[in-house]
Amino acid sequence: MLFDLSLPELQRYLPERDEPQDFDAFWSETLAAARKYPLDAVFTQVDYSMALVDTYDVTFNGYDGQPVKGWLILPRNAQKPLPCVVEYIGYGGGRGFPTDWLLYPSAGYATFVMDTRGQGSAWRQGDTPDLPSEGSSPHFPGFMTLGVLDPATYYYRRVFTDAVRAVEAARSHAGIDEKRIIVTGASQGGGITLAVSGLVAGLTAVMPDVPFLCHFFRAATITDEDPYHEIASFLKVHRDKTETVFRTLSYFDGMNFAARATAPALFSTGLMDVTCPPSTVFAAYNHYAGDKEIRAYHFNLHDGGGTHHDLEKLRFLSKVLN
Repeated sequence: MLFDLSLPELQRYLPERDEPQDFDAFWSETLAAARKYPLDAVFTQVDYSMALVDTYDVTFNGYDGQPVKGWLILPRNAQKPLPCVVEYIGYGGGRGFPTDWLLYPSAGYATFVMDTRGQGSAWRQGDTPDLPSEGSSPHFPGFMTLGVLDPATYYYRRVFTDAVRAVEAARSHAGIDEKRIIVTGASQGGGITLAVSGLVAGLTAVMPDVPFLCHFFRAATITDEDPYHEIASFLKVHRDKTETVFRTLSYFDGMNFAARATAPALFSTGLMDVTCPPSTVFAAYNHYAGDKEIRAYHFNLHDGGGTHHDLEKLRFLSKVLN
């Protein structure tokens, strides 16, 4: 059912952002520390019996110089450097196989897929371990409260840093036009996309689908669905840590990254989505500083627009690239 705000209310919904004073300094220092390590992006061509694309197994150095896996897929016989769609993955999933990522190469674009550290065992396999060098603290099963008592140790500090380095790795390949980079992803991938939109300059387009990791306090109090419910479950036990947890999460809120973004954006949401409630999506969308559009799918849950929205994204890309 339509459990959240009505569509007219969602279109006006602009909650106050809980942004730490040192937000920019935190991320500037985090990325500067990562860039002290060489990127060392390695592209190894592999054969998956696909005649129309060239496929590369990718390794690059992300947070703390740790290796992160990915795929690069290029339309075969491309005559010039191509626009590249950098894609981030939903919660619990990994990079899988190149056959999972053929939409954008079929449309004539390169695609770079980033594996998500420590994930890739819930619904699609991954190959990148999470190796937190700074230690952690007790957490509820899952990733939402892993290291959440301090922004410096929080899991998504590592993931968002990896995501920025993934764009840098994509830009380093000779077959990619470094000035035409698009970032996208669904759910967790959409949340990562929003983080990158506020941390990386010069993007051509941003396409977050049903984005996760936005407006954390409302999300944790309006839905009982995981992964947001992991936060509530943690605080049900750690009753004295509420302020600490939401202070940490404010460094990772999609609303705060959206307020810094400048590239044209296409969002999506399902108005019956209990996993990433539409008000949390519109909170980020309404704070987004660049040109923007959103597609709201009235009778859909976390599937959002599905393949209908894939077509919307291809049309959007054609428009922004031409």
